[in-house]
Amino acid sequence: MPSSADDFTVSIASETSLGREVQDRIISVLESRKFPDRDVFGVRLALEEALVNAIKHGNGMDPDKFVQIDCRFDDEGVRIVIEDEGPGFDVTEVPDPTAEENLDKPGGRGIMLMRSFMSHIEYNDVGNRLILEKRRDVEAG
Repeated sequence: MPSSADDFTVSIASETSLGREVQDRIISVLESRKFPDRDVFGVRLALEEALVNAIKHGNGMDPDKFVQIDCRFDDEGVRIVIEDEGPGFDVTEVPDPTAEENLDKPGGRGIMLMRSFMSHIEYNDVGNRLILEKRRDVEAG
């Protein structure tokens, strides 16, 4: 993805309010680039889930740990890389929230939500780095 004036990299302390500020910044750029409302909505939900997971689950709300966010934009989409300082996890061991035995359990819903709203998501082998990609919905926009 070629660089643009909107691209940024930021490191934030493990505070959800700081995560919301980054989320608002990304959403603002998507809106200024006239992304369809449906795309903006999906990115907002997926990004909120990803940032909260990095801050709460990855870094355990430790004020001495940081979350690094790298964001790249082009006319067709956005690529967001979120990395925390936590030990990571094995995404293949997260239970399927749609399976009958897991319907009453909270785990796995956020990852399912991110997969449904983003064009591509990918975790590193350790599980502490997430790539979120959203391509513009050409039919909607």
